[in-house]
Amino acid sequence: MPTDDKISFREWEIIKPHFPIHNTNQGRKRIHSYREILNAIFYLLRSVCSWRMLPHEFPHWKTVYHYFRVWRLNGLWGACKCCTQD
Repeated sequence: MPTDDKISFREWEIIKPHFPIHNTNQGRKRIHSYREILNAIFYLLRSVCSWRMLPHEFPHWKTVYHYFRVWRLNGLWGACKCCTQD
């Protein structure tokens, strides 16, 4: 994936506070960072490919879809949109 498609450090620092903090004492340890998953979601939106056609350098498509859906249901997308409109 070209580097200009990835979330920049500055962009990540702006939206990072809106993501839940992972409690390491409960549940399984996350394999992929939120930033990796977000990069995969943005790749999908830009390329208009299907979930199952997500390239192998990204987390598994089911993982990416799970987070996309959870973040949509809990309003994270709206919060990120508001904080990046400057």
